[in-house]
Amino acid sequence: MSYSNEFRVKSGTKLNLAKIDPNYHGGFENEESVVDELTKYSQRLEELQAVMYAENKHALLVVLQAMDGGGKDGTIYHVMSAMNPQGCNVVSFKVPTTEELAHDFLWRIHKQIPRKGQITVFNRSHYEDVLVVRVHNLVPEDVWSKRYNEINAFEHALTNAGITIIKFFLHIDKDEQLRRFRDRLNDSGKQWKISESDYGEREYWDDYQQAYMDALSKCSFNYSPWYIIPANHKWFRNLAVSQILVETLEGLKMKYPEPSVDLEAIRKLYHAEVMETSGMEAVELMKAVENQEPKQSKKKSKKKKKK
Repeated sequence: MSYSNEFRVKSGTKLNLAKIDPNYHGGFENEESVVDELTKYSQRLEELQAVMYAENKHALLVVLQAMDGGGKDGTIYHVMSAMNPQGCNVVSFKVPTTEELAHDFLWRIHKQIPRKGQITVFNRSHYEDVLVVRVHNLVPEDVWSKRYNEINAFEHALTNAGITIIKFFLHIDKDEQLRRFRDRLNDSGKQWKISESDYGEREYWDDYQQAYMDALSKCSFNYSPWYIIPANHKWFRNLAVSQILVETLEGLKMKYPEPSVDLEAIRKLYHAEVMETSGMEAVELMKAVENQEPKQSKKKSKKKKKK
């Protein structure tokens, strides 16, 4: 099953997140049942990222959005850890600084866009300016309402520059969020994530859901699609995100570049140095290498004559 087709938001779709089941987990029963699939996709992601880095023609921007506790950090850890840090980085967007507020809302975003050969993951993103900004009336409606078109134009320009954009909304329900908040309270390794705003923001759950529905439907296009990932089950979330990433990267038809050196000349130098260190002269090595193949062919020809 292709999760790219199943979870993709069609442009202009009138969404109702309440009708999208965050408990969905496909035909899999539990975490153990997806181990082999996850391993396969992790290995493939590693391979594809290596080709992207070497080819240096494409770039990938991955946007992660979710309600608090939705699993952005977990997705980054479990899915993106398959990639080499040399070609992949994560950017977390916090409350804008004074300098950032003095510029347009996309200014701080543009500085973090991946260069060719790189993959960048946004943990929260420019969509906060049509989400939290809208919910808390940080700017007037006639300001944030124009930002959908500005975001679309921005992302279109990025894709024209060779950057592939893929956006995931990790969909959990309100009860699952509360369970995850409980886990944070009971786990000393997660308590650092606790924020005073966690429970306060729950009061705005319905407002956030509406804000997300508008952002997802107004800003999902072929060049920058949104995917709604059922995320109550973390293991299925990881599987779906991994598969979609693999399909997206395979669609770029990337390949390793041709070597820029004379491989035969380099191979001769290599063999010469190996043999020199083992006591054989380079000339003897070259004769051995040159005579090896003809000897094999002579044996084959003799066998043919006997027949």
